Amino acid sequence: MEPGTLSTFLKRGAIWGFIVLQLVFFSIAGKYLSLSDTAFMDLDNMLLLLKQSAPIGIIAVGMTVIMINGNIDLSVGAIFALAAVVMLDSMTWPVFAGLGDWVIPVAWALALLTGIVLGAINGLIVWKTGVDAFIVTLGAMLGYRGLVFMYNGEQPTSHLNWTLVDFAEAQFLGLPTAAWFLLGTVAVVWFIMNRTVHGRNAYAIGDNREAAVNAGIRVGPHFLMNFMLIGFLAALSAVVFYSESGSVNPNDGQLYELWAITAVVLGGTKLTGGSGSIISTLGGVIAIQLLRKGLGHIGADTETVNLVIGLILIAVLFLDRQLNLKGKQELRV
Repeated sequence: MEPGTLSTFLKRGAIWGFIVLQLVFFSIAGKYLSLSDTAFMDLDNMLLLLKQSAPIGIIAVGMTVIMINGNIDLSVGAIFALAAVVMLDSMTWPVFAGLGDWVIPVAWALALLTGIVLGAINGLIVWKTGVDAFIVTLGAMLGYRGLVFMYNGEQPTSHLNWTLVDFAEAQFLGLPTAAWFLLGTVAVVWFIMNRTVHGRNAYAIGDNREAAVNAGIRVGPHFLMNFMLIGFLAALSAVVFYSESGSVNPNDGQLYELWAITAVVLGGTKLTGGSGSIISTLGGVIAIQLLRKGLGHIGADTETVNLVIGLILIAVLFLDRQLNLKGKQELRV
């Protein structure tokens, strides 16, 4: 096997091996350390894990596209919260009072439109100013979070629609609604990244932006479309989550950008761009959720969970660097 092929296999296959290792470890450890009588690999546990993975997972899929492009978006948590506020609050607007349950798709559309517009603002600034996306979206994170607080102060925004709750809690073919949204998002974005010109351009731009420009790729509009995509997905994540919970606090979504980036990196996407996999990002999301759930199953506290995930992330970044060096025949052990 050639070095490049080995590197790709290890990056994209290792996350699934890590998941299997976690399942085996926590299943065995749980028999001796868990205070619960429920088996760790119980079917209901695994379905719940997939459902709980959906909010971060949907955002992480969009983050993968952005990072393959050589950018990053730190504003997704704030977009998530603002879209949720718009969705729940719009259901109570007098103008929609006569719609009954038809207000649900209207509220969804307004929330998704909010995400697209906020993403477009980020993309336009990155495109037209040339300022690094890290700086632009850091400012956007603070600005959009400020809008959340301006909207309703420090009070939660709440509206519980039981038709919406029933939809969110429903199962189809044994999978909860949130899981179908996650898997559908993965399938659609995978297709875009692997079967369309836009996807191929994303990899080309992330790998060598100057060469992409010389090849005639319109980098600015491409960035704009991808920031609109991640804005849409952040809003979709909010739609999926708050359709069931019915209440959003102004601080909701904080650190979501960091969890999403962690999942993307665990899935093997390069921080410098040009390489990454949507399917492996799904593995990264599941691995993080499995680690949090597994450590909780054996009695670990939140601080321990965060410490372990942080150490694993550092190890993955070190391994990624070593594998990149191996591709240049410079692997150091």
